[in-house]
Amino acid sequence: MLGKQKLSGDSVVVIGLGRFGEAVAQALHELGHDVLAIDDNADSVMTLSGKLPHVVQADTTDIETLKQLAVQEFSHAVVSIGTNLEASVLTVLNLSQIGLKDIWAKATTPQHGRILERVGAHHVVYPESDMGERVAHLVTGKMIDFIEFEDSFAIAKTRSPRETHGKPLSESNIRQRHEVTVVGVKRRHLDFIYARPDTVIQPGDLLIVAGPTHAIERFAARV
Repeated sequence: MLGKQKLSGDSVVVIGLGRFGEAVAQALHELGHDVLAIDDNADSVMTLSGKLPHVVQADTTDIETLKQLAVQEFSHAVVSIGTNLEASVLTVLNLSQIGLKDIWAKATTPQHGRILERVGAHHVVYPESDMGERVAHLVTGKMIDFIEFEDSFAIAKTRSPRETHGKPLSESNIRQRHEVTVVGVKRRHLDFIYARPDTVIQPGDLLIVAGPTHAIERFAARV
């Protein structure tokens, strides 16, 4: 079993192999991490057995089962059980009790998320909600990409407003006027440019900007 071998520093056990869990497990495997994927559904395990080297059918609400699989030897855990609240909570509780130091858990509602945090989850994610908000920001075309963090801070890729064209960033004064910082510039057919005060913005440039979410939304609306 993988957990009984010498593991890399970024080994991950992924529990729950629905669409979200499967995507996480496959991405981690492709990035070169040691991954143990677990689900209590035989069909899910069979489906992934040809895609991942270590897939196990097991009941993770049983703490002894987790110990037998040497799950405590992994550096990280991702619990992506979304539909069975009891199994989700018990699994996170078990992982906490056997000493997992970094537990990520998928929640379907804020109440679910609060329970997961109380029983030991270090990070709670809301895939459906987060993706819904992201799409809402992208669908109007004002932003090309958007990532929001927990403290209402965001990073976005947006087109450069006309008011910035032909001017160095020091003259556009974007940070003082709009409360956002231009981190970089992507120009067609050229490499990414880290923004400097003397960087001149050209028509068609894409800007990578960071700042409070409300400020980024207002800045993108100027395009």
